[in-house]
Amino acid sequence: MLHGIVRRTGLPRDSELALRYRNADLADAFCVLLPADAEGIDVLADRVFGHPGPVFRTALGLRDAAIGLFGVKTSGQLRKRLARDGVDRIDFFPVLSRSAREVVLGEDDRHLDFRTSLLLRQATAGKELVATTVVHCHNTLGRTYLAAILLGHELVVRSVLKRALDRG
Repeated sequence: MLHGIVRRTGLPRDSELALRYRNADLADAFCVLLPADAEGIDVLADRVFGHPGPVFRTALGLRDAAIGLFGVKTSGQLRKRLARDGVDRIDFFPVLSRSAREVVLGEDDRHLDFRTSLLLRQATAGKELVATTVVHCHNTLGRTYLAAILLGHELVVRSVLKRALDRG
């Protein structure tokens, strides 16, 4: 694998999300090879989710504009609630777990359960950063929402991984 090339990869078996892959409505993973001296997982997670690039921000703006019509929480509403409640978070994503090599973010609601993970692991020629997404839908609104975001999901994931590399 070449440095800086974002590619689709298999679902990582060494991720905390591995037990959630079964029967998921969406389960995918993308990775990028980083230099051996790349920052740690906490810095990378903050870079990716706490300071998103223009592709992510645009997609989030479109998402918020559309979902507000259906009573689903916007990123701004989530951000305010998490800050008020003192929840460990990166921007509007609640942090569900942290380890020396993985950060898991996510939220459960009545429409769907969402998890995303950034996993940093050793590779032959540096470090590999793997972004995994897992979604379990509960109803028609959850499936409709997932279908709508799938159009831009891969573009967003690829852009955030590229951003982790570029800002390193």
